[in-house]
Amino acid sequence: MSYTSSLSVGGERTTGQSVRTQNVLAAQSISNIVKTSLGPVGLDKMLVDDVGDITITNDGATILKMLDVEHPAAKVLVELAQLQDEEVGDGTTSVVIVAAELLKNADELVKQKIHPTSIISGYRLACKEAVKYIKDSLAITLDDLGGESLLNAAKTSISSKLIGGVDADFFANLAVDAARAVQFNGPDGLPKVPVNSVNILKAHGKSTRESMLVKGYALNCTVASQLMSKQIVNAKIACLDFSLQKAKMKLGVQVISENAEQLEKIRERESDITKEKINKILATGANVVLTTGGIDDMCLKFFVEKNAMAVRRCKKADLKRIAKATGATLVSTLANLDGEESFEVSYLGHAEEVVQDRIADDELIFIKNPKARTAASVIVRGANDFMCDEVDRSLHDALCAVKRVVESKSLVAGGGAVECALSIYLENYATTMASREQLAVAEFAHSLLVIPKMLAVNAAQDSADLVSKLRAFHHAAQTNPEKSDYKYVGLDLVQGKCRDNKKFGVVEPAMSKIKSLKFATEAAITILRIDDLIKLTPEQPAGR
Repeated sequence: MSYTSSLSVGGERTTGQSVRTQNVLAAQSISNIVKTSLGPVGLDKMLVDDVGDITITNDGATILKMLDVEHPAAKVLVELAQLQDEEVGDGTTSVVIVAAELLKNADELVKQKIHPTSIISGYRLACKEAVKYIKDSLAITLDDLGGESLLNAAKTSISSKLIGGVDADFFANLAVDAARAVQFNGPDGLPKVPVNSVNILKAHGKSTRESMLVKGYALNCTVASQLMSKQIVNAKIACLDFSLQKAKMKLGVQVISENAEQLEKIRERESDITKEKINKILATGANVVLTTGGIDDMCLKFFVEKNAMAVRRCKKADLKRIAKATGATLVSTLANLDGEESFEVSYLGHAEEVVQDRIADDELIFIKNPKARTAASVIVRGANDFMCDEVDRSLHDALCAVKRVVESKSLVAGGGAVECALSIYLENYATTMASREQLAVAEFAHSLLVIPKMLAVNAAQDSADLVSKLRAFHHAAQTNPEKSDYKYVGLDLVQGKCRDNKKFGVVEPAMSKIKSLKFATEAAITILRIDDLIKLTPEQPAGR
């Protein structure tokens, strides 16, 4: 039963089955956009925005971020991809595909007169069991796999990108070295990898293989004056979030002076205000000053005299990271609680060396061996903007994969192995249930097979044949104790056959699979709960 009615509040109300079908169609259309970009042989998308800027990518989160989606249910899936990107960093495409498939199958059940509440509780139960099964049976600890596992996780993440294939080894090593460079032990003694501490800079020219890792933080800025020293050892760094320019009267302030001498004194005082600020900063022993604002020529003179390095127009995000790495405080004003201006020595950060160096056509400033935390920068080279941007995104995904492996210390086999194993397990689990949720759990199991199917389709292989073989392997693994190693069998998409992906090094962080299952289930449930859509018509401005 479904109908559309006009409301007294000035809008339209759609209710019943038609809303659910609309929502499922919207989710399917979002899923269809990213489906073909899944896997190591997935295809890329070219996106042109309203200004005419072009982006070429197969990163699910980037594709969906650039789409101008209007349908409210489709927006849930777009936000889902963003969430997966923030939480895990990889697996953004698969999470959207699974969520859309769960919705499609749930809609079929609703049409068979199964109540949405039963489906929702069945999905929740299936998700809980699936997560438990991954942790208990499918997860492999980092120690079991040895030192290569980090590299393999990075390689698996990169394999589906533009830089996969020939350059996969090179970039996987780059990502692992960068992650190792910024790794530290947290207060609880567990290793942490802050991905934000790896600064990725893009420079045109040469080939992507000329990309390199630089120890220390690289800033895409230059010293404010050519007279300044380009290298400072034992740097004491001040990070400022305001301009060091000649103070001017605020707008609307009027000064009426009786004679020209007073006017000259006002001008001198204006100059002295900034001079005093700079002297207070330099008096603490600061010899490198980084600011987000500008520094005018008159103020530069004071820095040159004291043989200090000043850098203007730095990005605030960069300064925050530098402050964290060097132990500095990002100061937004010199005023203290007493209303006076002061600059404490404790605000300064420390680094072994700050030097301006030339990389390709650009001059960069390197902050080497910061005191509080280690930092690393990757200089990405590439033929053009599109290439550099895509390498940047791919490296970010690879770094996130390495981070998850280091922090959670558990991996799973890739290539559709987990989804297929879960599908077989949940089908068997569903048959043990004597309630309505049985159908929902079985549909959940069926939905997970969309990942191996799409992997095979994108690789131009026979998906029905490959998935059937894969299911046979996993069924044997779960029923015959002697063949329990078959649970690591996944797809080899180049050869078009099934193989032991644990042995061949196709591994992913277990965290990625667990989170994507949870997020996909939550998103599907959110959309499935909706049975009424009220759309208010925008108010017309008066006088029209």
